[in-house]
Amino acid sequence: MATQEQFAELASQLRAIPVVARELSRACPPQCPPASLGVLSVISRHGELRMSRLAELLEVDMSVTSRHVAHLAERGWIDRLPDPHDKRSRLLRLTPGGADMLRAAQDRVAEALAHHLRDWPDEDVTEFSRLLDRLRRDFAADCRPRTHSTT
Repeated sequence: MATQEQFAELASQLRAIPVVARELSRACPPQCPPASLGVLSVISRHGELRMSRLAELLEVDMSVTSRHVAHLAERGWIDRLPDPHDKRSRLLRLTPGGADMLRAAQDRVAEALAHHLRDWPDEDVTEFSRLLDRLRRDFAADCRPRTHSTT
């Protein structure tokens, strides 16, 4: 197990992540800020979704989700379709224009990363990505609500 000092150093390094995130957000097209890119990514990954499911996946309030959806729908990047199983609900679906914007924004962010990590060996980029994914999954697992046994 790592030492307390190693964990303290890791915590210090993780505090620098917002600096990286800000720099990557500058690479996003002005009409598609990072939050919009995140919503488009989730819809692309999961397919048609109800607004409540999108809010759950984004881990944000419904009012925040609603604002993002309105922004994306106004630009023609997502469609809001009637849910055939519940006429009161809408399904959100990525449009071809939304898919194009998502690809363009992802390409710009990837180019920014490639620029900043140009001196990194491929193996380091792959390993760093793997470790960040592991860190994210471990934190997500620890944040899930726990069920309590009554026995």
